[in-house]
Amino acid sequence: MPDAVVGGTVGPTGTTRATDGSPLTAALGPGGEWLVSERMPRYEELAWRGQLFMARAVVTAPVIFSTAAGTGGPFIWNGSSRVNVVPLALGFGQTVSATVAAALGLTGGTGQVVAPTATTAADSLTNMFLGAGQPAASAYRVATPTAAGTFFLPLADVDTGALTTGVGGFNWIELAGMMIVPPNAWIAVAASATASTLVAQTALIWAEVPV
Repeated sequence: MPDAVVGGTVGPTGTTRATDGSPLTAALGPGGEWLVSERMPRYEELAWRGQLFMARAVVTAPVIFSTAAGTGGPFIWNGSSRVNVVPLALGFGQTVSATVAAALGLTGGTGQVVAPTATTAADSLTNMFLGAGQPAASAYRVATPTAAGTFFLPLADVDTGALTTGVGGFNWIELAGMMIVPPNAWIAVAASATASTLVAQTALIWAEVPV
């Protein structure tokens, strides 16, 4: 089947996807489906459109997911009515060991119609198209939602041994868009038990797509 011609996409800088402004082509499969190639990295198109973001939080003793106060981090609140937040990846590096055995993962909830309280700023926040605009959602290091998270998705263990003897290291988890955080909902990194003394550098990467 011949290639189907599609128009050039426009990135956050206002430039078309093709540098000369010419139309782009996309190959279709026998059923009319888009064909995917690994020639372009999986997140490149979202980054090009300015829809990919990262928030980083440095948290000491992340709290158990069933506690609302000081949840995070990062803590992402989707206070926008225009987009859904789609978590794509989580990375963290442990810099101080925990004295409590715990797992790190994600929690979240709905019904957060106003901004959470007791917020602290995210340690860094960036559009993955460097220099492009800020996200519609709000990112914090930690925050206190109206109610505690309604679930816990465990993703990684926490090392309680000395960092010099542990077998861990930097952890990277692909979330692959398995969750949608709609308007007036939130998502945050949390622990299965309050991880006393743990210090972790944690980054959450998400896409924002129109509702």
